[in-house]
Formats: sequence, structure tokens, C-alpha cells
Amino acid sequence: MLLPYHTESKIEAGTDEAGRGCLAGPVFAAAVILPRDFSHPFLRDSKQLNSIQKNELYAFIKKEALGYSIKKVTPAKIDKINILNASILAMHKAIAELSPKPEFILVDGNRFKPFKNIPFECIIKGDDKYYSIAAASVLAKVERDNYMTRMSKKYPLYSWDTNMGYPTAAHRDGIREHGITPLHRKSFKMLAELDHTKQMKFFE
Repeated sequence: MLLPYHTESKIEAGTDEAGRGCLAGPVFAAAVILPRDFSHPFLRDSKQLNSIQKNELYAFIKKEALGYSIKKVTPAKIDKINILNASILAMHKAIAELSPKPEFILVDGNRFKPFKNIPFECIIKGDDKYYSIAAASVLAKVERDNYMTRMSKKYPLYSWDTNMGYPTAAHRDGIREHGITPLHRKSFKMLAELDHTKQMKFFE
């Protein structure tokens, strides 16, 4: 069972990102404030959930949360400031939109930057320890998956509807054969090695 909160009396937000290891698409982040007595029998790290569970939780969390926000940072911005900074920026953007305003922030992972002097703590594997971080993980993941599924209809040659932009064999083969799209992260290792002038005219 995950823990309902980290601090005893403060308004506490959990935050997490989705899509950090992808070759294409924005990085998404969510921030969630849950009731102190929140619980759910199978809420945990979104990577451990199937699509039915994630979609069910997505609706449940949005209904039950005291506050939530989901934001993204574009591939162009990722290329400019790097994926770590872009992930933190997405989390900051999500936290900034929360109402009520948090008094403490729980962050999944081990890297973060202070946000408006609000105290925070980084929790390694936090999405498998605290409800609020797990809830943020689910919201960010489902929102990003839905986005990449929509984008797969516009850019159908990379199997984004199944790989969501991660570097699967089908995705890598699509890049080698057809070049890149405006949604690809040019600074990532595989793409940095390619000739960026090879973009399909269809995408220009």
C-alpha cells in the first residue's frame, strides 16, 4: 500500500513526468494534490499498469483530486535546454497551475530545482511509494499517450500509436527509412547522428 502523505499538516503536491526517454514528442508532467484520506487498490507507478487500469485511474484521479495540472514541454525546447531541464520545467509549469497552492512538493526521482521557495523532497521510485506521485505519473502518462496516438495519425510511419515515441525497432526503422519529423528530438543520440536535412517533404 502506498503512503497517503509525507508531511503531517501541509498541502502536499506530488509531481512526475512521462516521456523522458522518447525520441519524439513532448515531455509531459503532472502535479496532483490529493485528499489526506485518498486511497485506491491498484494505484501505483504507471509503468506497472495496463492501459485499462491507467484510463480508469486517469478519470478517478481527476474526479477525486483536490487539484491537478498537466503540462508539456516541446521537442524544440528539449533540444535547447536538454531533457532533464525540460522535465523539471514541465513539472514547474504543472505546479504553477495548481489550486490550492502547495506548501510542500514530493518529486519522483533524484533531481529537481526549487520552485518559488516551496519546500520539496526528491523520492527515488516515489511513484511506487506515495499516492500523489503515483497519481501524477498516471495523469502525465495517459495524457502523453493520448497525444502521441493523435500525432500518429498525422505522422503514420513511426508506429507512435504503439510505441508512443520510444526507441523501438519499428520507430528506429521508420527514422532510418523516412527521416525525421518536427516532433523528433534532434539532440538525442540516434537523431544527432543523422542528417537533419532528411525530412520527408510531406512533413515540411
